[in-house]
Amino acid sequence: MVNAPFFPFARYTSIVGVHTSLLAFVALFFPRMFIDDRMEQSSSKDRPQHPFLVALTTSPTITVSSMILGVVILQAWWGGWIRDWLIDYSLHGSDDSRRLDKAKINERKTSAFINAWAATLVVSFAFHFIIVLFGAPIFSSGLNTYLLSLLISLLSVFAPTYTYGTPSLSSDTESMAIRMTWTRLFAEFSIRSPVERAIVYPSAGAIIGCWLGAIPIALDWDRPWQAWPLTPAFGGLLGYILASIVALTISAITALAQEDIRRERLKAL
Repeated sequence: MVNAPFFPFARYTSIVGVHTSLLAFVALFFPRMFIDDRMEQSSSKDRPQHPFLVALTTSPTITVSSMILGVVILQAWWGGWIRDWLIDYSLHGSDDSRRLDKAKINERKTSAFINAWAATLVVSFAFHFIIVLFGAPIFSSGLNTYLLSLLISLLSVFAPTYTYGTPSLSSDTESMAIRMTWTRLFAEFSIRSPVERAIVYPSAGAIIGCWLGAIPIALDWDRPWQAWPLTPAFGGLLGYILASIVALTISAITALAQEDIRRERLKAL
């Protein structure tokens, strides 16, 4: 009988719970540490709002910057765990051979980590250009636009890049394999394992959430929470969190169904 693929259900569930909870904390409470109560509202000063929102809307620049600081720490941890999961999922053979293979792969861990951060930074400029094409302010709120781009890049780019490697146009076998993997996952959306789902769904959720989060800005309500780029930033984080939970749910249901099928086949023998 073939062994079931490595799926750390209990640990995956707890990691997603901690990760998403901390992301929610970073979005709603972490910015308050950097906001001075004496600061004046930067926009829509004549519009009343709930006291809970005051610290989040007083300075959109500080709010998004603090979110980025928290996300950098959380994504570094999350990306490392996902990378280890993919390695464990991919390796086969005895425990000793798996240990040796994993140690060999981890010899390049530092370079992979640095390359992932470099790729995240580069893609943030590409996101900035795309967001401007969608109508974001270039000069009046240029810094805020880039902060949003960096936030979405951290959510959608770092983990897959750290896990699979940075795509390139090189013709060697490894580069072609990395390029094909990225094409399959993010162009064809062909997901074959729980770890791939844990990477792709949140990345897509962050981008979709950011796009949907821009919709309230167009509404002529002139509320403080509509200041650029608060709603796209919170939308990106919310999309990431929801997509992470969806990925966990689908993977758990699939794993339970596969386990039930294996049991039924064993009974039939």
